[in-house]
Amino acid sequence: GLAHHLKPVVQVGKQGLMDNLITTVSQALDAHELIKVKFVDLKRRKEELSREIATRTQSELAGLVGNIAIFYRQHADAEKRKIRLP
Repeated sequence: GLAHHLKPVVQVGKQGLMDNLITTVSQALDAHELIKVKFVDLKRRKEELSREIATRTQSELAGLVGNIAIFYRQHADAEKRKIRLP
């Protein structure tokens, strides 16, 4: 529910999971904690690729809705955390 209003900040295209895409996802997670990634291409592999993104960015795949994956990674600095978990 927290991700409902978010717009995708990264798009996966024909190039797939290049190192710069993983870096961009990681930087977005550092800034926002909760992000959406849209699969423009490679839609048939979105589940597999989403798991790989989560592994490579040390994040959690919070959901997969249509062609959009939702990722969460808690900020290392407690004072910069935007999402409070119970």
